Amino acid sequence: MRRILRSAAAGLAVAALVSSPSSLEAQSRGKGAAVEVTLSSSVQTEIRDFYAAHPSGDAYPLPPGIRRHLQRGKALPPGIAKKRPPAQLQSAISLQEGYEIIEVGLDVLLVDVATSIVHDVLSNVVR
Repeated sequence: MRRILRSAAAGLAVAALVSSPSSLEAQSRGKGAAVEVTLSSSVQTEIRDFYAAHPSGDAYPLPPGIRRHLQRGKALPPGIAKKRPPAQLQSAISLQEGYEIIEVGLDVLLVDVATSIVHDVLSNVVR
């Protein structure tokens, strides 16, 4: 009788684990709307002006299939070739703590350092 009760209890525990989401998933879903962080228009102008005055020369456009994945709210694709912008540009602009700008192909992205989530995209800026 004890064996039957134990196996029934174990079966119910497994069924409960399978049917309910993990606490991590529940926490991530329950956090509400994502924080909206973008580059201000003055910072966008500063970045565009910098690259217009300092052409890189070694930047190439990404293939369309890869570029399509660079969207706000999405994580950077794994293994994507990214570069840090010149130090002169990094020191000229101020960003919120925890965010950085990176060059990917001809685009400049505002990315969350911890999660690699893209928050803003400036297309065809790097020349």
